[in-house]
Amino acid sequence: MFPKNLFLACLLLVASSVPAAGRLVNTPYQDPKVVFDFYFDDPRHIESALFWIRSYMNPLMDKPYDMAPEFMEIVVVIHGTEIVTVAESNYEKYKVAVDRMRYYASLGVKFKVCGLAAADFGYSVKDFQDFVELVPSAITELAYWQQQGYGLIAPRILEKKFSNDEIR
Repeated sequence: MFPKNLFLACLLLVASSVPAAGRLVNTPYQDPKVVFDFYFDDPRHIESALFWIRSYMNPLMDKPYDMAPEFMEIVVVIHGTEIVTVAESNYEKYKVAVDRMRYYASLGVKFKVCGLAAADFGYSVKDFQDFVELVPSAITELAYWQQQGYGLIAPRILEKKFSNDEIR
């Protein structure tokens, strides 16, 4: 019989000689539904935040999931300075972001603007792009969707200070 300590030492030796490597895991995502909380101190940050939506949708549309966008439930609640980006009067200034939002809206993403924030900016429902819905309150809206089982994602938009090569 092998002494217990010798057995463990042999096991550690074998385990340490196997090269370490990551592995791909396909989490069994089902019935994806999420609410994004957009609240930024700079309206230009909405462009980066929209990549969070893409990063959520694209893997689900690819193999092995092959989900069509219309089977994903995605809500975006807008209530920071980025509210100006969905005002029709600012279309030319924020055209790139608005066109991307319009594309996502055509895939079923719902864009909702806080009525309280809209009033703070002097906007009413008639001032917004046609794909935008005005809701009474962003905070109440976020709570509502979470109570319906939607996961909450609040994008963090950071300024990139280093290139990928600099930090590798």
